[in-house]
Amino acid sequence: MTKLNMKSSLAVVGIVSMTVGACAKAPVPSGYDDPHQEQNRRTHGANIKLDQALVSPAADTYGQVLPRPVRDTISVFSDNASLPGVVVNNILQGNIENAVHNSARFLFNSTLGLLGMFDIATDIGLEERDSDFGETLHVWGAPEGDYVVLPVFGPSTERDAVGIVADFVLNPLSLVLPVEVEHLPKATWVLSKFGDRYTFGDTIDEFYASEEGYELMKLYYLDSRRYELGIEVEDNELEDIYDAYDG
Repeated sequence: MTKLNMKSSLAVVGIVSMTVGACAKAPVPSGYDDPHQEQNRRTHGANIKLDQALVSPAADTYGQVLPRPVRDTISVFSDNASLPGVVVNNILQGNIENAVHNSARFLFNSTLGLLGMFDIATDIGLEERDSDFGETLHVWGAPEGDYVVLPVFGPSTERDAVGIVADFVLNPLSLVLPVEVEHLPKATWVLSKFGDRYTFGDTIDEFYASEEGYELMKLYYLDSRRYELGIEVEDNELEDIYDAYDG
């Protein structure tokens, strides 16, 4: 995608935000329905095979070759590079306080933090306040949609799947970086995900190996995502399946 096209996409998003700004709240989701379970399970199985063949070995190599401080620096840099996109989402959500907070965090980490390699901002009270376009759609009133399992990305919802695509477009940092380094934020994002896979490898392997792994990942994702969005949903199904898994 060219920078001109990305600018056009940002303009479209801005127009949409103005037209839907008065939308009602998103409907509260109920239960953990999975109407596309057959396809989702196939994708889940394909993701496990991809993980076993490529992602997990690459993550193990990444974790064993690079010492923890280096991996942490890459993750901090990646998080900082994503902040301009987070600020865009804050603005689209009408959350000016978080937009200012995250802008200040980006400024401090990009200067005193040596281009974002060190997290100086947290030490002075500018903690991370993450957001994404899936949350923006939620604020605009878009419903959660069906549960879906995406290739590579894994558990999601229809709303968050759209958000994943939009977040690749929304980061204005890619519009101002020189051509020779414009892909650096995305490259470090990929490396940080390998770092996460290495760090949480045992837990992920347990999910993948369990007969209830598909259900656990679905319920964990929906429950944690709804919690992030401030949605309170009372449902005993999640607790029941965790108890069964622990037992």
